[in-house]
Amino acid sequence: MKEEKSREEKRAGKIFVIQRIATVLAVALIFFPAASPSRICGMINKNLSLFTSGISYSSLTAEMGRAFTRGWIQEGTMMLLFAASLIMLIGIAASGAGGCMSLGNLKFKKLGNLFSLGGSAVEVVGMILIYVAYVQIQATDNAAKVEPRFPAGFVVYLILLVVLLLSSVAIQFMLPKPDKDSKYEMESRFKLFLIFLPFAALCFVFSYLPLWGWRYAFFDYSAGGTLSKDNFVGFKWFTSLFQSAATRADVVRVLRNTLAMSGLGIATSWCAMAFAIFLNEIKNVRFRRFVQTFTTVPNFISWVLVYAIAFAIFSTDGFINTAAAQMGILAEGANGTNYLMSTSHIWLKMLAWGMWKGIGWSAIIYIAGISGIDQQLYEAATVDGAGRFAKMWHVTLPGLIPTYCVMLLMSIANILSNGMDQYLVFSNKLNLDTIQVLDLYVYTLGIQNGNIPLSTVIGMVKSIVSVILLFAANGISKAIRGESIV
Repeated sequence: MKEEKSREEKRAGKIFVIQRIATVLAVALIFFPAASPSRICGMINKNLSLFTSGISYSSLTAEMGRAFTRGWIQEGTMMLLFAASLIMLIGIAASGAGGCMSLGNLKFKKLGNLFSLGGSAVEVVGMILIYVAYVQIQATDNAAKVEPRFPAGFVVYLILLVVLLLSSVAIQFMLPKPDKDSKYEMESRFKLFLIFLPFAALCFVFSYLPLWGWRYAFFDYSAGGTLSKDNFVGFKWFTSLFQSAATRADVVRVLRNTLAMSGLGIATSWCAMAFAIFLNEIKNVRFRRFVQTFTTVPNFISWVLVYAIAFAIFSTDGFINTAAAQMGILAEGANGTNYLMSTSHIWLKMLAWGMWKGIGWSAIIYIAGISGIDQQLYEAATVDGAGRFAKMWHVTLPGLIPTYCVMLLMSIANILSNGMDQYLVFSNKLNLDTIQVLDLYVYTLGIQNGNIPLSTVIGMVKSIVSVILLFAANGISKAIRGESIV
């Protein structure tokens, strides 16, 4: 009997593979607009995925205000479509949970297959409701305005749904009943995989999926437009970086600012390590915790609030000018100096604000590194007569060098990515030429000026260069330290 069950499980295992592949495809496609079964008319945004359709009714109907007012589309139809998309998401989520459970023992497999079967049934309901909504839109008297269309994604999901249903039913009959005394068990490697899976999904959605936007670099696109073969321009925007003298000058200027500010950050990166070392030497625990908290909190303050603080201190009516007027340094009736508008030493000013905001947060990594240093080394140094500074120099500092090297090499890899928020809030017409970094330039070019293709090209180049620098830094680490960082 056991041998017969073993054979049944093996046969079911082959079908499980097909079921898992279909489940993974169904989950992945919910984030791709082209595969969305809910795009049943031309008035639905082409960039809308099934995921967005099921969680945001406002996004689904964003362009339908006029259609609702004139009666081209009934609002009840779109509410039905929204509910159908949500139902499909619930069904796909249940199928995904069932696929994860199928990695366990027989009892887990049995339960997981029930989830897959139930999820497939829920998806059937969602598909039927989507089709009903499509029929309602198709029956409108203003078909030319609404542009009803049968989505290609509907066919794709229908195929996946048939595969899921058939495989789930087959597995349900093929799997033997588990023993009553058996427990839900799963191998450690599968447990670790499932723990890692949510982070992998988040990384895919927020890091890799946005790369789909790179396609704008190959089209003559403006906000609100569409992508088609009519406005496909190939590498036009790539070549414009070198053909246009104005663009070349802007890119050179922005790269100068970016490299200068990143270079200053790299040159002073040791400050966080030094701060952590001295902070660790504070013997009063309460005072040490106060200093650590006080220097870490600024990291969580918005750059807008940081600028508000800077404005209160350095503006024309700020604290410095007010104090100067009260002390008689500033002549009566004279206007104070607006230090925020000045372009002098702007790179050093940005460095100072960045260090004030982030040094406490950066020091946490080194504090963790200090806690990992063997305490016997300090005891041995004490026996040898070493004082506090000698132990800091000969024990703590060498113990933190590996951590510092990793952080340094990562900074080198991110040399073109020094953020946008800080420079956006501190920028003005006078200092823009010296404060505008690459990220801010891409934002200005794409969002403010509307040149989305060119800004996408520059962003692509920046990402590619950053990846190259990362692997170069990894090679340097392996050559110098004998171990890589990635």
